[in-house]
Amino acid sequence: MKNPIASSSRRPGPGRRGHRRWSPAVLLLAALLPASLAARTPVPPAPTGVVGVTQAELSAAHWIARLPEPDRLILDASAIAAQNARMRSQDRSIIDIATLPDPLPADFVRGKVQALSVPPTRALYGEDGRPVAAEDLVAMQHAIALDAIAAARPLRYGLVVHRADLRAFPTRLRVFSTPGDTDIDRFQESALFPGDAVAVLHESRDRQWLFIASERYAAWIEARHVALGTRAAVLGYATREPYLVVTGATVRTTFTPDEPRVSALQLDMGLRLPLREDWPPMQLVNGQHPHASHVVELPVRQTDGSLAFAPALIPKVADVSDEYLPLTPANLLRQSFKFLGERYGWGHSYDARDCSGFVSEIYRSFGVLVPRNTRDQAVSPALDRIGFGQRQALAAAAVAQHRRRTAQGQGLRTAAGVALRQLEHRFDLGGQFVIQQQRPAAPERPGRCRIQRQAQLPPLRIQRLQEASGQDHAVQIPQHPVGIQGQATAIAGQQQVPASLGGPRGDRLQQQRVTRRRQTVQGQQVGVCGERMGAEHGLSRRG
Repeated sequence: MKNPIASSSRRPGPGRRGHRRWSPAVLLLAALLPASLAARTPVPPAPTGVVGVTQAELSAAHWIARLPEPDRLILDASAIAAQNARMRSQDRSIIDIATLPDPLPADFVRGKVQALSVPPTRALYGEDGRPVAAEDLVAMQHAIALDAIAAARPLRYGLVVHRADLRAFPTRLRVFSTPGDTDIDRFQESALFPGDAVAVLHESRDRQWLFIASERYAAWIEARHVALGTRAAVLGYATREPYLVVTGATVRTTFTPDEPRVSALQLDMGLRLPLREDWPPMQLVNGQHPHASHVVELPVRQTDGSLAFAPALIPKVADVSDEYLPLTPANLLRQSFKFLGERYGWGHSYDARDCSGFVSEIYRSFGVLVPRNTRDQAVSPALDRIGFGQRQALAAAAVAQHRRRTAQGQGLRTAAGVALRQLEHRFDLGGQFVIQQQRPAAPERPGRCRIQRQAQLPPLRIQRLQEASGQDHAVQIPQHPVGIQGQATAIAGQQQVPASLGGPRGDRLQQQRVTRRRQTVQGQQVGVCGERMGAEHGLSRRG
């Protein structure tokens, strides 16, 4: 084999433009390059182990590059504030703790507790696979202490000081629907994070648990995770400025032995923390110089349970921002992909999150308030709805209407696509509009995930499907700017008639009717996980 360097000085043959002169640096590099590397072909991306998923598709950038307007501002700060106000005034799952009655009437407290702490009506199993003993269930009901609710009691406020579980009963006992299936704890409801404000409505008989109301949930929390303070201090914490927003999936405060209460504390996406910009630059924070960190103020619990505040450090290299992120399609994808690889945690178990919590915490990093559970996200009156009813004529009527409006021959669009383009403000999660294709219910193991077939329509919207009413089957478009997927209903006696519409970019929308049975499924994610406590609940509270 001829030396490639020597051959480079050969006289040019037919078709060559002239002598090629190589720089000394290139010649030296070529001489040092092993022949095996010079002849090596590009290595294909390593397989992911999931059929149809490439390594490139595990990156947010891959999908952002496919968005038509990745940096389009969906809602600005004023529009987000208006949407949050609408959510607080219209959605019953959102609790404005600042307007709770003081003192608290006994009937109000009893109603809140009984709405959550429903006695189980089916067998539940412990971590050892054995049925939960009847005496344990009786003890839980006794611990609720409904008989101890006073006719009126002063309303107390507090701040959560550590990520803490929210439970259906005042107990750490984990219970499951099936022996040996210990992943979904049926008493696990949700979680709260450091700095979350709560109103204390009741306490367990042993006073180790508090029944609290937070903005998005009412449940039992261990008292050791809540610091009680004045109404002004508690409610004012979330409005203090300047502030820092956690934009990573999780961020941890700097470890310090000097103040264990704020040491290596997990802070989840969307948390807003007061920033101590006035901190003296030469003053140590818990024994460490703050020059490479942000100084934030966190709530801590005193030995008597009262509220105090302590400074803590967050490294400046951490994924945080000094304001909420702009709500754009690209940022939605970036925030979503930050959770890639995190374990699923039913009700925020395992210091992680479930599917509806995943959605709400993504939007929390933009300052947008979304209900906690899938069920509430699906039926919220504060979210946009696009009518897509059960009547077979709906699809045809919508298409016919669009054809009349597009006499210039711009082509057929789906009814959903038409409605989406008419909206000025939308929610936009990951660039996908997701609907569910309903099938007859099949027997399934409690607590297992049922994966439903789905159709996807780009671009960039999640809208709730709602039953159309009246004689006019045209698409109904309320004027609320936010939408979440929702419900589909099948009526007994209807034939299986697929309604199929050609959509933009070749997508198809199909809706099937289910024969001889009525089945209503609302507020479910594409992967729907189990019932909540028993068959009496009928649908999942969360995803």
